[in-house]
Amino acid sequence: MSSDPVPSPAPSASTPKAEAARGQGSMGAGTGHIAIDAEIHELIRAGRISSSEEHPIPATQVQPASLDLRLGAKAHRVRAGFLPSRAPMEERIASLGTSTLDLDGPEGAVLERGLVYLVQLEESLDLPDDVGVRFNPRSSAGRCDVFTRVMVPGHPRFDEAPVGYKGPLWIEVSPLSFPVRLHRGDRLCQLRVHRGRPGLTTEELRARYAQTPLAFDGDRPLGIDEVHFDSDGGLELNLGLAGRDPAGWRASLHTEVVEFSREGAHDPDAFWEPVRAPGGRCILAPESFYIFASRERIRIPPDLAAEMLPVDIGIGELRNNYAGFFDNGFGWQEDSSGKPTGTGTPAVLEVRAHDVPFLVEDGQVFFRLKFFRASDRPERLYGENRAGSSYQGQVLTLARAFRR
Repeated sequence: MSSDPVPSPAPSASTPKAEAARGQGSMGAGTGHIAIDAEIHELIRAGRISSSEEHPIPATQVQPASLDLRLGAKAHRVRAGFLPSRAPMEERIASLGTSTLDLDGPEGAVLERGLVYLVQLEESLDLPDDVGVRFNPRSSAGRCDVFTRVMVPGHPRFDEAPVGYKGPLWIEVSPLSFPVRLHRGDRLCQLRVHRGRPGLTTEELRARYAQTPLAFDGDRPLGIDEVHFDSDGGLELNLGLAGRDPAGWRASLHTEVVEFSREGAHDPDAFWEPVRAPGGRCILAPESFYIFASRERIRIPPDLAAEMLPVDIGIGELRNNYAGFFDNGFGWQEDSSGKPTGTGTPAVLEVRAHDVPFLVEDGQVFFRLKFFRASDRPERLYGENRAGSSYQGQVLTLARAFRR
């Protein structure tokens, strides 16, 4: 892990709006947007996002429109998760805690499956009065079935910091399928910074899709009449099972410890069972964890980001999409003139059925993509000469800890 301090963002071609915003040290104006990499660098330099002098924020944590967050030195095992409240986190740990693990040593610590841990993150916030933050798990955490949610002291909701929040951040960590070895500095979650309401309306998304298709069936762009837009600016997409062998992966029981931070450390066969889907259908076992992929291939334009969200509990008792934020440029390619090329990348789905065995079928509506406007094009897109962009060419790609 790098410990180099964050450099000033390099000059880049930009719009007048973005140049004016950067000159003001703000994130611009408009109906709302999420911050891009250069603006996240600004917030770090200004101390709005900070960490200790001993553990400065490395530049590699900054993604096109998000910032990876690091685990701190201690993991406190607690008897139960809880909703954040006005009670100090230390008071909660004192009443619910059973033991403390040291993540700072060379061996880190093993977090056992089915247990709940609290870890203070290295980063803290000092947000301006008109800037808020949302959090989500990183893909590698979701694909290891490590359940996480960020807790902001005094704020009674998970995975968000209200505008103007000042203070520390905590993360609840619960490995659900495998025991996992974690170290201080491991990155299980990320934040994205927003001002106003950055989500596109349904009308805006339809207009954008008419200009540039965002979903493909194989190599064929799907026409605007072949996709379904929901009423909240989302694009509904489907499960892909047909024509894939395996069609997915199911987490095995009673495995060894996952070495989370070691890329390619494990043989997938020791942790995963292939899932077949004859006739494009299969039955999910209750409480088992699965990896599937979308039927469509998707691409996110440089000036947009997207979040994968559930469609409706009415589709069945399924939890899917533990980690679902797509930075600008996911699945996107351009020619030398800047014209979009390529046919996108499938979205990987993290799925768990509840209560009863559940039949899933190829082409079943499974999730939706909610799109957000960014303030500008990031200096680098997802997968463009950037460490940490492991899933740009994914199909049924497991977490980095497993060999491809």
